[in-house]
Amino acid sequence: MAYVVSAVWTAQPGQEGVVLDAIAKLTPPSREEPGNRFYQAYQDPAEPLVFRLFEIYDDEDAYAAHGASPHFQEFALEQAIPVLANRERAFFQTIG
Repeated sequence: MAYVVSAVWTAQPGQEGVVLDAIAKLTPPSREEPGNRFYQAYQDPAEPLVFRLFEIYDDEDAYAAHGASPHFQEFALEQAIPVLANRERAFFQTIG
């Protein structure tokens, strides 16, 4: 079974460019992590402040390693998250 993360980041008005830049920088190294199976962010043009991230890891430990990585620290924790109005995360396990 894999560990699945679905996150929704909502930028503060006027800060969507900061969040978009952070996600663009965060995505390539996140996809290269040993335990990462899939990492995709997306945005609905009708909701420009809302960013959704869908991530799949080998297990919960691989997700924890992602959260401890230097690129997550720099681009998520230091750049994007401070300018969010809201941050939601949901965690799942695949079946079969």
